[in-house]
Amino acid sequence: MIDTRTAPYAALILRITLGLLFLAHAGLKVFVFTPAGAAQFFGSLGLPPALAYLTIAAETAGGIALIAGFFTRWVSLALIPILVGAIAFVHGSAGFFFNNPNGGWEYLAFWIAALVTQALLGDGAIAVRAGSAKTAPALSTRSA
Repeated sequence: MIDTRTAPYAALILRITLGLLFLAHAGLKVFVFTPAGAAQFFGSLGLPPALAYLTIAAETAGGIALIAGFFTRWVSLALIPILVGAIAFVHGSAGFFFNNPNGGWEYLAFWIAALVTQALLGDGAIAVRAGSAKTAPALSTRSA
């Protein structure tokens, strides 16, 4: 059974955590690798270097949107391809565990699962678009 009193706060905690993770990864590309360095890395993978700039923008905008609770379901789903790309082009060949050389894909897979969970949960508490999603009526096992 879902506790409807606390579930909105669980969604809030997950939403803020996911948003902060995306901002941290965008910040890593901007402040540590630099946008030009990230573009060069993307190019070395056979990807268009401009995709690095798009990824930085998506991670930044998506992170802010998640923290604010703005179109939470759609933003959560829209960010999944970034992580799938990271698995496919960077971390997938390194194996499952993220502590392997070049990092594995376990962390990214869990992050995808968390985004899917957020998309299913919706905005949660304290959201710019709180209550924007239609909710299904509660199921009851009691007969009338």
